[in-house]
Amino acid sequence: MLPILLVFLFSALSQCSRLAEEEEQMLIRHFTKEGEVSTMDQLRDTIGPFRDPLNFSHMNYSTLTDHIHNLHRKFPNLTHIYSAGQSVQGRELWVLVVSRYPIEHRKLIPEFKYVANMHGNEVTGRVFLVSLAHTLLENYNSNLWIRQLVDSTRIHLMPSMNPDGYEHASEGDQAGVTGRQNANGKDLNRNFPSRFPNYFPTSEIQPETIAIMNWTRQIPFALSANLHGGTTLVNYPFDDFPTRTRQSHYAPSPDNALFVRLAYTYARGHERMWKKGPRCLDDDLNISVDPQNGIINGADWYIVSGGMQDWNYLNTNCFEVTVEMNCEKFPQTKKLRYLWEENKYALLKFIDLIHGAIHGLVIDADTGEGIVNATVSIDERAKIVVSYGEGEFWRLANMGKYDLTFDHSDYYPVTQTVHVTPQDRSPYIEVRLQRIIPRSRPVLIPTKSVPNKDEYNVDNSNNKDLRIVTMSSSVCHFSVFMIILSLASLFL
Repeated sequence: MLPILLVFLFSALSQCSRLAEEEEQMLIRHFTKEGEVSTMDQLRDTIGPFRDPLNFSHMNYSTLTDHIHNLHRKFPNLTHIYSAGQSVQGRELWVLVVSRYPIEHRKLIPEFKYVANMHGNEVTGRVFLVSLAHTLLENYNSNLWIRQLVDSTRIHLMPSMNPDGYEHASEGDQAGVTGRQNANGKDLNRNFPSRFPNYFPTSEIQPETIAIMNWTRQIPFALSANLHGGTTLVNYPFDDFPTRTRQSHYAPSPDNALFVRLAYTYARGHERMWKKGPRCLDDDLNISVDPQNGIINGADWYIVSGGMQDWNYLNTNCFEVTVEMNCEKFPQTKKLRYLWEENKYALLKFIDLIHGAIHGLVIDADTGEGIVNATVSIDERAKIVVSYGEGEFWRLANMGKYDLTFDHSDYYPVTQTVHVTPQDRSPYIEVRLQRIIPRSRPVLIPTKSVPNKDEYNVDNSNNKDLRIVTMSSSVCHFSVFMIILSLASLFL
């Protein structure tokens, strides 16, 4: 019995992997047909000409600190610098904000973040976040597209999440021999609270990890990317899967179609990341187990427990992907300008994706005041976001028709239909909730009861591709689940 079940299990797992790639490709074709993604050439035309930074260089902690503070002094009205926390050895986790409203959150202005250098020896993102800041600031008055982006977004740039590790890394180290971990020898991208602690217990959470968690909870980030190095692709949640028998397993999140679009938008805006084939220009850096496509579900590549992008998705309002920017972990200075040319349009466009969100205000119907911590759900499975500040919310979405349900323990829920279209890619909605009257007083029962969950599922009647691939992957995962249950019963 056991050998037969194992044969079925490996057959089902192989089928899931095949379906995963088919699902990605079907979604990519769908989004391309809709005009939701742009090529590098199209982005060049849309964004228009801009001046690149004059210099690209590696900077240690002291030099980086001086550099971003000098940049702030040069552009005091468009920048703000703060520390999100400290490393094990007391180095600040600097954040440079670029925005028309840099100092504090402004009502209905969405918050975006890039985090780089999580692994201390993966340094391209560290350099390019400084380059990105220069690009945004020095072209603010000459490039309309950049000016509108800066005016409509608060952009938080953290060049280094692991400044201690960086101090031990070496230029020219292609494979990343030293400096990956923090000063306590911990891999920070395995250090966030695990989704499945019974399978993968989380080790002692590090100061850098705690700082990132506190930071992300304090600011209503809606979109984020974590910049790494070592290959050339974008991976997206989930990174984790509850198994001790495999190193990889397709693990799509309930928002898989959205994540495919986010990831492919970056890859397609890159000069070659979107192309099928070996990921690296230098054949010596290509690894046979690396994916052949420019995007991949994280766990389908290899399982990571305690990763930052999964934690963001499950615990905050933020959708995050992980960008592997280039194959060399610590490239030589002379290669940086070429790598910037490959990534610069994708870096800019990815920020702009934050403006593809259903957004608005949740308000008390009687007082007109914003309601904090109201939930905004798009269906019964996908990520639920909560309102912030003055009742603001942002919920990234693909194009389509959605029934959004707004709820709070002190109020009657309300469901409203929203259309996300090419003409209205980021629809605004204002929702007024009626407070529930305490039971000690007369109660007026609403004429419409709380909606059944089935009443506010996403209407994908115009998005058949999205519905088909979701059904296929669900059937695949159910088959695997049933086989695993059968295997478990043999040992009980």
